[in-house]
Amino acid sequence: MKNIFIASDHAGYNLKKYIISKLSKKNKILDLGPKSNHSVDYPDFAKKLSKKVTSNKTNFGILVCGSGMGMAISANKTKKARAALCYSVKNTKLSRLHNNANIITLGERLIDKKKAVSLVKIFLSTKFEGGRHLRRVKKI
Repeated sequence: MKNIFIASDHAGYNLKKYIISKLSKKNKILDLGPKSNHSVDYPDFAKKLSKKVTSNKTNFGILVCGSGMGMAISANKTKKARAALCYSVKNTKLSRLHNNANIITLGERLIDKKKAVSLVKIFLSTKFEGGRHLRRVKKI
């Protein structure tokens, strides 16, 4: 069974809580914070989550901030973290199929809640294709 970690900053807090409420019935989701929507620094939470995710190949992460971009940039600083900013079905599937992304980042200010949950479900259920893509992922 895979561990799913989730974290946000203050701008992504409400979407984080919504995702947890919609996915926790069928998945074990570990909330790494923050505990409120008071101002925090997103790199701290991206680092915390990416270290957890990269500690085991079966771990996945969900990061939420205002745009999703800051979390993606921060998470990708951790070795073996492959964070993908997802905003459509196609780019979400490709992030897993071709890039073996292990962290999805979302922007609360840019995507509606139902679509965000749908993209997370796609992300978690899509398997890496391997093959020619594995060679490329190993170069990252």
